[in-house]
Amino acid sequence: MRYALTIAGSDSGGGAGIQADLKTFAAFGVYGASAVTAVTAQNTRGVEAVAPLSDALVAAQIDAIARDIRLDATKIGMLATAAIVHAVAAAIEARALPAVVLDPVMVSTAGQRLLDEDGVRALIDELLPRVHVFTPNIPEAEALSGHRIRTADDRRRAAERLVDMGAAAVIITGGHPVDSTGAGEGGDVGDLLFDGRAFTESRTPRTGGGHRTHGTGCTFASALAAGLALGESLPAAAVRAQQYVAGAIANRLSIGGGAPVLDHFWQTRPG
Repeated sequence: MRYALTIAGSDSGGGAGIQADLKTFAAFGVYGASAVTAVTAQNTRGVEAVAPLSDALVAAQIDAIARDIRLDATKIGMLATAAIVHAVAAAIEARALPAVVLDPVMVSTAGQRLLDEDGVRALIDELLPRVHVFTPNIPEAEALSGHRIRTADDRRRAAERLVDMGAAAVIITGGHPVDSTGAGEGGDVGDLLFDGRAFTESRTPRTGGGHRTHGTGCTFASALAAGLALGESLPAAAVRAQQYVAGAIANRLSIGGGAPVLDHFWQTRPG
């Protein structure tokens, strides 16, 4: 058995955050542990309230897990405040957390702010240099790199900039259709991996019929962490995570009045 830790916020609707991460770990056959950073009141229509936990309680959760369970990978999602970012960065160092995948959760699918401005600065300064791979989508990559992304070359420059800022490797996910980026050409989604030396792009047919689907970023990052926990190389784990998310989108579930959610168990659910 392999073991992974998710450090993220709780989504009461079950489509993203801790809940999506643990479902994804289970779908990959990886045992999942969790450290909750914030509690949200949300459903398929959006986020209605957010209550961050104290940085001390977040640190205590991580410490309790790391002292007792041999971890193989770590996924980081919503951190909410600068104080929590500081605590998580310190925990990575103190506990030598392995194979850290950072998903920069700054804004919800519906537009709710999920990380304050000081937290964004701390994420760049303190977390980027400590993670194994960084997984922004196109809007996040634009905001953090300072590069507008409209072409394939723009996306490469943004990836290079993020590595220059401290990331060991970056995957800019292509789920957001932006004209001429290579993210949506020919109806495909292209995820771009840059490891500081070479670019690798993986592509899959775009699914979803133009509808936004809740929890894709969380699920991609946790699938990537699960692959790394299982001993896969970063390029192989990235391809498998992309294929897993594409299948979960294709089998998405309309469980409420808002955005559809992923079917995290699409590979094993009886027909």
